[in-house]
Amino acid sequence: MARCAKNLWRIVRIPLLALALLVALPLVLTPLYLAVDPVSVPMLVRGATGQKVVRQWRDIDDISDRLKAAVILSEDGQFCRHHGVDIAALRQEVDNFLAGRDARGASTITMQVARNLFLWNGQSALRKALEVPLAAYIDLVMPKRRIMEIYLNIAEWGPSGQFGVAAGAEHAFGREPQNLDWRTASLLAVTLPNPILRNPARPGAGLSRVAGIVEERARLYGQRAACVSKDGRLAL
Repeated sequence: MARCAKNLWRIVRIPLLALALLVALPLVLTPLYLAVDPVSVPMLVRGATGQKVVRQWRDIDDISDRLKAAVILSEDGQFCRHHGVDIAALRQEVDNFLAGRDARGASTITMQVARNLFLWNGQSALRKALEVPLAAYIDLVMPKRRIMEIYLNIAEWGPSGQFGVAAGAEHAFGREPQNLDWRTASLLAVTLPNPILRNPARPGAGLSRVAGIVEERARLYGQRAACVSKDGRLAL
């Protein structure tokens, strides 16, 4: 019996240690990231494989309010209202999965922050299941302004290692991220789902159309993103 238990421990110890590390790292690092500017897993992977990484951190107040509104209205319209997870969207995603329908995606901005900081790319039910408690914990520990600041500085925003809005705005438009008009802000926002294929500097008809829709929404409803402002109102 003792030998069987010992053999079983040898088999399960590595997965258990990996699971413990997966749980411990976010618990420790998330409070640390209130003051320390993090790097993302994709940035670390690119750096470890000798690929270019371009990122210059920008404080949230040095980023255009138009971009903040456009990103929130494009990526996660309920960002200021939910607690890291959009329960209604997630429930619909689960229903689609169980019914064998195509996934539409239910990732909030906070869930994307959790994935970029602690998990891996690639669609899987396991990764999505891990994103949910991580996002809830991040929302519990961090204010919305800090979550948004981290997101805008770790999101991949270009085809050749441009991370963060400063690198993305410079690569696409040669501008600082505080100097964006509605058009450039909206084009950068709709680039986020696929910055490898989408080029905000040379948008096709489809990308221009989507950017126009996001711009219209952000102009009308941009104050729904006011939780990321300093004084409760964005300068749009």
